[in-house]
Amino acid sequence: MTLQLSQLVELWGQPLWAGGPAPDLSKALGPVCTDSRTLEPGSFFIPLRGERFDGHRFLSSAVERGAQAAFVASDCAHAVPDGLLHWKVADTLEAYQQLATLHRRQLNAAVVAVTGSAGKTTTRELIRSALAPLGDVQASDSNNNNDIGVPLTLLGAHRSHAAVVVEMGMRGAGEIERLSCCAEPEIAVITNIGTAHIGRLGSRAAIASAKCEITAALSPRGVVVIPAGDALLEDALSRCWTGRILRVSLEGDEPEGGPDVSGLTSAALPAPDLVGVFQPEDQSLAFQGLRFRCPLEGRHNARNFMLALAVASELEVPLHSLEAMDVAMPGGRNKRLSMGGVSLLDETYNASPEAVLAALELLAHQPGRRFAVLGTMLELGSRSVELHRRVAQRAVDLKLDGLVVVAGGDEGDVMEATACSLSRFTRVQTPEDAALPLRGWLKPGDTVLLKASRGVALERLIPVLRTTLIG
Repeated sequence: MTLQLSQLVELWGQPLWAGGPAPDLSKALGPVCTDSRTLEPGSFFIPLRGERFDGHRFLSSAVERGAQAAFVASDCAHAVPDGLLHWKVADTLEAYQQLATLHRRQLNAAVVAVTGSAGKTTTRELIRSALAPLGDVQASDSNNNNDIGVPLTLLGAHRSHAAVVVEMGMRGAGEIERLSCCAEPEIAVITNIGTAHIGRLGSRAAIASAKCEITAALSPRGVVVIPAGDALLEDALSRCWTGRILRVSLEGDEPEGGPDVSGLTSAALPAPDLVGVFQPEDQSLAFQGLRFRCPLEGRHNARNFMLALAVASELEVPLHSLEAMDVAMPGGRNKRLSMGGVSLLDETYNASPEAVLAALELLAHQPGRRFAVLGTMLELGSRSVELHRRVAQRAVDLKLDGLVVVAGGDEGDVMEATACSLSRFTRVQTPEDAALPLRGWLKPGDTVLLKASRGVALERLIPVLRTTLIG
C-alpha cells in the first residue's frame, strides 16, 4: 500500500481510539479488507453495508484477527471495540472508493477504464494482454466491475505496475459516473451501445448516456476509444466530452442504427481513425502494415481486438510485439471445448441480444453441422419479446442444423413460434433437459453453441453433455 495513516487525516480528520498509547500515524496503511473472515493481521478493515448485511457486526472479529484500523459509519449501531483505531465516516462504501482514489493517485501506472453493453470482459482481457509488453498489468478479475470491485482492483495495484485496466459495469444511471470518479482514468473504452439492461434504463439513448458517464473523471488530456459508426454513441458523447476521441472499425462495418436514433445520419458521422481488415478464413487482422493472429474467434472479437490495439498504440506498445498475442479468458466466455469429437462453444456466462447475434455469426462460420442452445436474455423490459424473436429469426436465417431453446414465458413462446420450422427444434425448461435432444442429434465434427443470461445457469448443461458425449 502506498498510503500512510496520516493521509487519512486530510479527508476524515483525526482518528478515534480508546485506551492505549497514541497511534503512530506515520505507519503505512495496511492491506484493505472488506471481509473480516479473510482479514490478515495489520489489515485496514472497511465494514460495508447491503440490504441484508452490515459489516459493522464483525468489528470485534476484525480486532481479534489483528485489524490495524477501520472506517466506521457515523450512524453505526454496533459497539466499537476498545483499542480499535478508527475514523468515523458518513458512508463506508463512499470512503472505500475515496481511499482507492487516493491510492490510485500515487501510482505510476496508466489507468484504462472499459465499459459497454457487450464485450467488456473480453476487451478488458485483450487490453490486459496487449499492454503486457510494458510490464506487469493489474486488471479487474471475475465480475469485480461494480462499486465494490473497482476500488478492490485499484487498491490491488502497486507502483511497479505499468498499467491498470478497470472494467466498469452498470445496472442504472449514475453508477459508471461514480466508478469513473473513483478510477480517474487516462483512457476510456466504450465497446458498444446495445440493449443490455434496457428494461432498467428504457432506451438505447439512455444506455448511451449512462455508458458515457465513463468520461466523468477522465483526464482532460485523455482519450475515449470507441467503435466508429454509432450515431447514438456519438451524440451522447458529444454532450459530455470535448477531448480526444479515437474511433476504430473493421473494413466493411455497417453504421449502427435503431429506433432510438432520431435526426442522426450515418453520412454525418466522423470517419474512423483506425481501420483493420479482418479475414475470417484464417482469423487474422491486417492493421498498420502488420498481420495479427486474432487471439479470439469471430468478427466481433476482431473488433474488440482493434479497441485493444488502439489502447496499446496510445501507450506506445510496439504493435509488432502483439502479432501472435495470446489471451486467457475467464470461464463461460469465448471458450472452445472438445467432447467426443464435438466442438462446444462455451458462451454460458451471460448474454445480451447483440452478444447472442455475434455468437451466432461465429457459429455460422464453423465447419460441419451447426447447433445452438439458447436461453433467456434478462432485463430487456418491454422489448424482451421483440428481441428474443430477433435472435430466433437469426438462427433460422443462418439455417442452423438444430436449436434448443431453454426459456419459459412469452420469450420462450415467441422463440418457439419463430424457429420451429428448423429441421431440428425443441424447447426445454432446464439446462440439463437440453442434453436429451442433443444426444440424438450430435455427431463427431459438429459444433454447438451455448449462450444465455447468467440467471439461466446454462453452464449446468456442460457436465451433462460431457457424460453424454464422452461417457
